[in-house]
Amino acid sequence: MKTSYIKNIFLIATVLVTASCKKYLEEIPNNALPTEAAITDLGTARAAIIGAYDRVQGYYASSYPTLGTITTDNVVFNGTLSEYLQLDQNAVPTDNVITVSAYQNIYRAINSANSVLFYVPNVTDPLLTVAEKNKILGEAYFIRALSYFDLARGWGGVQLQLKPTTDLSVLKGIKRSTLDQTYDQVLADLIQAEQLLPEDASTRNRAQKSAARALRARLHLYRKQWADAETYATQVISNTKYSLVKPYKSFFTAPFQTAESVLELAYSVNDRNTYWNLWYPSSAGGQYTLKPSDALVAKLNNPLIGGTRSTLIAGTGASVYGVLYNTTATGTDPSYLIRIAELYLIRAEARAQQNKLLDAAADLNLVRARADVGITTAATQPTLLQAIEDENGVEFAFEAHRWFDLVRTERAGAVLGVTNRNYWLFPIPYSDILSDPDVTQNPGY
Repeated sequence: MKTSYIKNIFLIATVLVTASCKKYLEEIPNNALPTEAAITDLGTARAAIIGAYDRVQGYYASSYPTLGTITTDNVVFNGTLSEYLQLDQNAVPTDNVITVSAYQNIYRAINSANSVLFYVPNVTDPLLTVAEKNKILGEAYFIRALSYFDLARGWGGVQLQLKPTTDLSVLKGIKRSTLDQTYDQVLADLIQAEQLLPEDASTRNRAQKSAARALRARLHLYRKQWADAETYATQVISNTKYSLVKPYKSFFTAPFQTAESVLELAYSVNDRNTYWNLWYPSSAGGQYTLKPSDALVAKLNNPLIGGTRSTLIAGTGASVYGVLYNTTATGTDPSYLIRIAELYLIRAEARAQQNKLLDAAADLNLVRARADVGITTAATQPTLLQAIEDENGVEFAFEAHRWFDLVRTERAGAVLGVTNRNYWLFPIPYSDILSDPDVTQNPGY
């Protein structure tokens, strides 16, 4: 996305559009122009949407995928920082640095998207064509949908802030919505995004129609709307632009943006993804804070389970480490938001829930075959659903899926031993509770 030079050219606009989380905005910033003065033409409109993507990059570069991994049985704590240990032990205080960072950075992304949606429609620059204006607005709707979806599955129903925070009065009186209301907003934004976004082109690091359809398939899966999940997954799978790449490691080794990727966020040497640092040992310059669990290593090294997905790990014995994020010299690893493998497994689960067992097994077997694993022996609905859960756990071992999958299927207690359902949601940051009387804490914290 070449964010480095765009951000330099349009510094004032980007500073404003990517403004701080709503709890920390100043009423009259001393170092930025008002947003209405910053988004005024083609160049600043482009800069504004790049700024919104940059905010999504911010929370997907470390904090959010950490929440989806270290909390599960696939990854264990191997460092010295207490905030990671708290997540590993599923004993998360309200001031945990990782959850606070994720929550507040997601709201920053929302605020950036809101600014685009509020001000870009009024730009009258003749150089900004209708097609490009629609594309920018569609991307902003998608970013807001993704952000609220990520908040909802992590924290439950949240405050729905749909206008840019130009001053503190905008924030007053916004109570927390229910989970259903939050997901309803996600759906509304995705409908708008799909209408406005262009048909899929060559890029894979900007939202297009298939990205909106894919996220909608995921949303319907979370809401147990099986027929809709199947329908929207099928729309993406039917697009010949996307396919499972082989061997498995092809999608996460340069060059990136393979046919596997429906949407990934690109980084550069001037705008780095440093997430690799948490996975690599000190001998390779990393902190080695996140480590594959012994159970996961055994699965990945078992040719009947992991197959070629053993390439997700390197090292031996007690020094095994994850290599999904592997550009240690340049920090140009993408953040993998949506892969076509997920759409196959979404459709497999949706079909199994509808008792379309043969079709579900066929989708599951496509993912297994790509990894050189034999066909499933599961033949009943319960065994097939378990096989799909297991496949998700291996296929997306180091991506932000397993914790959220186990919570949505109500399996976090049985699999992870987290039997207190209050702890299936993360705490609202304590600082946000103190600063906003309209925010209520999740039960149990």
